[in-house]
Amino acid sequence: MLPSLSFLLAALLLAITPGPGIAYVVARTAAGGRAEGLASCVGTGIGGMVHVVAAATGLSLLLAQSALAFSFAKYLGAAYLIYLGVRLFLSKAPVANVVVRSNGARRALIEGIVVEALNVKTALFFLAFLPQFLVGRDSVAMQLAVMGFVCVVLNTLVDVAAVYGAARLVRSDFPGRRRAGWLSKASGATLVALGVYVATTRRSA
Repeated sequence: MLPSLSFLLAALLLAITPGPGIAYVVARTAAGGRAEGLASCVGTGIGGMVHVVAAATGLSLLLAQSALAFSFAKYLGAAYLIYLGVRLFLSKAPVANVVVRSNGARRALIEGIVVEALNVKTALFFLAFLPQFLVGRDSVAMQLAVMGFVCVVLNTLVDVAAVYGAARLVRSDFPGRRRAGWLSKASGATLVALGVYVATTRRSA
């Protein structure tokens, strides 16, 4: 069961459009290097698959219809983003001096899963976007699962490309310590801004 060409083109266009996912993995790369950034890509990919399963089984529909469930997930996800941003912004250790160990990559992986799994906008995106490309009424769950999987793969590939770009910036000619401090604060501010944006975005009618 292959997705239509129109779906693939639309999904690719959406994947290369800058958004919270790209900003998050870039922030993690600036904070902990390429390994941590790539781990966060894997995490957001796994978190995205949570929404694929939800869309295929009807959970995304429940979130879209329930104001209480929507608000709970939205504010919980926003609070977590703000927490990560504040922690980065207030960090005293320059990110250039951080040695990326397995613990850091593991934490980035887990955080990526949590951030994306709690991103209600992703759930609503799948609910609004995927049904437009359904063919017939048979195997709806399977069609949603396949299309959702394709979206997650495309988004993850774009995130990986963003990580490599951010890693190159980290190795640029800025003075090391000054560059590290700037990237750490910029990354923290980015995550805080994302959290505030998520918290203040009103639910569409």
